[in-house]
Amino acid sequence: MSAAAPKRLGRENTILQHPSSRLLVRLAILRGRFLQDRAGVTAVEYGLLAALIAVVIIGGVTAFGESLNGFFNGLAAKLKL
Repeated sequence: MSAAAPKRLGRENTILQHPSSRLLVRLAILRGRFLQDRAGVTAVEYGLLAALIAVVIIGGVTAFGESLNGFFNGLAAKLKL
């Protein structure tokens, strides 16, 4: 009497054959790669720095715009004499 060979499951019985399971595995792999990649963090930091510089420039122009306008209008009036 020979020993029975262990029953092997066919590929159709594995859980990873379902399309949604394969998608979840791929998403998990991509998530891991994304979390390990630090280049995106640097890009965000540069973006925030550029936004801060823009806010400072806009604030400076707004604060000093009226006084500079008056200065140049007075200068233009003196040059017309």
